[in-house]
Amino acid sequence: MSSNVQTMNAKQLYRRLLTYVRPYWFAFMAAIIAMVVYAATEAGLAALMKPLLDGSFVEKDSDIIRLIPLFLISLFIVRGTANFFTTYGLGWIARNVIMNLRTEMFERLITLPSSFYDQHNSGQLMSKLIYDVEQVANAATDAILTLIRDSLTIVALLAWMIYISGTLALIILLTVPLISIIVFKLSTRFRKLSKIIQDSMGDVSHISTEIIDGQREVKTFGAQTYELKRFDKVNQRNRRQRMKKLATEAISQPIIQLITVIGLSVVIYLATLPEMLEAITPGSFISFVTAMFMILTPLKRLTKVNAKLQGGIAAADSIFTLLDQKPELDEGTTTMGRARGEISYKQVNFTYDADKGRVLEEISFDAKPGQTIAFVGHSGSGKTTLVSLLARFYNLSSGQITVDGININELKLTDLRRQMSLVNQQIVLFNDSIANNIAYGHAKHVSNEQIIAAAKAAHAWDFIERLPEGLATKVGQNGVLLSGGQRQRIAIARALLRDAPILILDEATASLDTEAERHIQAALEALMKKRTTLVIAHRLSTIEKADQIIVMHAGQIIETGTHSELLEKGQHYAELYRLQFQEK
Repeated sequence: MSSNVQTMNAKQLYRRLLTYVRPYWFAFMAAIIAMVVYAATEAGLAALMKPLLDGSFVEKDSDIIRLIPLFLISLFIVRGTANFFTTYGLGWIARNVIMNLRTEMFERLITLPSSFYDQHNSGQLMSKLIYDVEQVANAATDAILTLIRDSLTIVALLAWMIYISGTLALIILLTVPLISIIVFKLSTRFRKLSKIIQDSMGDVSHISTEIIDGQREVKTFGAQTYELKRFDKVNQRNRRQRMKKLATEAISQPIIQLITVIGLSVVIYLATLPEMLEAITPGSFISFVTAMFMILTPLKRLTKVNAKLQGGIAAADSIFTLLDQKPELDEGTTTMGRARGEISYKQVNFTYDADKGRVLEEISFDAKPGQTIAFVGHSGSGKTTLVSLLARFYNLSSGQITVDGININELKLTDLRRQMSLVNQQIVLFNDSIANNIAYGHAKHVSNEQIIAAAKAAHAWDFIERLPEGLATKVGQNGVLLSGGQRQRIAIARALLRDAPILILDEATASLDTEAERHIQAALEALMKKRTTLVIAHRLSTIEKADQIIVMHAGQIIETGTHSELLEKGQHYAELYRLQFQEK
């Protein structure tokens, strides 16, 4: 992640994590009260052993004999009720924490700059949104349940043991410092392993996403064996790290329990000495031993919770690193209605990475309202980067871009982007109906008539009305159920319906066959008459009518002019045109 994110230690991470629990403090306090009641019932169960033996079997007290069953039933009713409120209450908090974290992460993801996505793969980000959040919720709620309830249970049982015999209870207490040292040493290892596991889950998710998206390429190129090996590598790494964590848990629990049992054994030995047997009743002795053995269960859970807690803290570090990423810079304060569409680039320079040099250098040109400006050049010449700067997907290194004479950095991002429609070479459709894909991004209701009109203008209505469900047809993930040309026409219909004064066409007809391209070109030409259009074109035949053609090479403008002017010059553009003509 970016270096602008502040590193936090475990304590800071957990304190920040608990702020997501704070809005539900009423439910949390109710759950804690229920935990206190539950812990008291544990001690109560051990305490019940004393009257059960002394009153029933030793003293044969008839009143106690009658009351013990009622006490026992009542105790378990209270215990069950307290357990329900604890489990349900913390579960309710956990799901709300997960929902809020995911919402906050999603809000951050849709506001992060394009440069962030250039540096991070989708699999890692999906892993954060799905896997890491669940780990965090466990640390925020499940771990708290164990820490508080079982700690209170141990305290309640120890208090009862001290009440019976302070000397014997002291032996049990002597094991606590040794256990604390072991738990502390294990915490660092658990957190480290949890971080590695999260990273490996991101790798598994990343490769899986690539295979799902590229399944046709995998099959076409017969790369199944290669992909299986690649997936097996990250899958095995994930398994090894989980086994290391499991082994650490498996070793730590018996060691801690052994220390506790040694303490219990010493207590049992001392409690059975003649002088000690004279000091306590049989009921007290059995009650004390019962309490000792009852401590083992919550102690076992406490040894396990450390792994869960450290895993949650490591996941919190991953999540908060994402949440602390700076969103798109938007310091603009100027609002804009509908723009006329006048665009000006003035000595624009841009670099993705200072060490790799400039991608664009001293770019200057003007586009008057309603003009069509076309950009041509070999791949990597900077055409797509140039138009990306207009929408402020990236910030200029130097220079200035204006729309209607206003510096785009002074405009609010929403106002700036509302002026534009985009039809990209890589069409993005959402797994929704055709109608919703065409109407995508409209804040106001769009009627079917408006959608149909846009579809007809984009020459998409002919194939849409032939579909069984028409506009309601689902297009599949990224429009996989449509052909390349059909996807392109849906995207053009979307741009038409948006009716923005500035139109950006990035290889907009690249996926169309000759017949479809002819129809779409006619629709686009009608659309361009009222809009300022920036066209990135590979097929030079589609831009012959452009008001100005800008030829780019290695991030610089090397030629400008109309189609006929550039052909007359007989330089770079003329050579490109000649090569394409020969290809035909």
